Amino acid sequence: MNKKCFRGIARNVRTSMKKHSPEILTGIGIAGMITTAIMAVRATPKALMLIEEKKDEYETDELPTVETVKAAWTCYIPSAIVGGISIFCLIGASSVNLRRNAALATAYALSESALKEYQEKVVETIGEKKEQTVRDSIAKDRINNNPVNQREIIITDKGETLCYDSLSGRYFKSNIDKIKKSINELNRQMLTENYISLNDFYYEIGLDNTKLGNMLGWNVDHGLIDVDFSTQLANGETPCLVLDYQVAPQYDYY
Repeated sequence: MNKKCFRGIARNVRTSMKKHSPEILTGIGIAGMITTAIMAVRATPKALMLIEEKKDEYETDELPTVETVKAAWTCYIPSAIVGGISIFCLIGASSVNLRRNAALATAYALSESALKEYQEKVVETIGEKKEQTVRDSIAKDRINNNPVNQREIIITDKGETLCYDSLSGRYFKSNIDKIKKSINELNRQMLTENYISLNDFYYEIGLDNTKLGNMLGWNVDHGLIDVDFSTQLANGETPCLVLDYQVAPQYDYY
């Protein structure tokens, strides 16, 4: 194997380990904790034997706590070392995840700010009516790219109007007045509690939770929930209400 090939393999391994470092550290930490427990159990008979020898030395049936610890503590040194390394690995995995989440949140905030500036400039340049026309065109493309006849329609007890959620890509039956009522109720709640998750909104309009819904939400400091409604034709014949978000849910909303 030549040096160039070896360097390439080493670089790929290093990159892969860096990418999956939280999973690797967590795995090592868990394995280390299990090993610690096993080593401690195996060390106990030897520790008990040393304690008994110390009792014989002092000619007593009961050693003071300090003497018991002195007699047996060395048996547990390997277990303590492995346990310490395991804790270090678990803390390291958590630290890496926190740094990555912080970087992701920063990137999201920057992109959200840039998008908001762009939207404001578009409205300023072409006017509100034309900007709404652009939004309607985007909504039409979304349902055309996700045909209703190829997707599940979620039946709720909120109404019979076909709706499409642009964030989760789900079709469901509801009613525009009930959706607006849910938004108003959540916004009133946000004024008291300061934040609302995307899953809270989904629950109110009759949709199941999503993994993304746990990570995204609204904070009163960045604006209340503001949904834009666009009426389109799904499959060219069925009226469909497309939900878009004027104030997008964000990471670290709480």
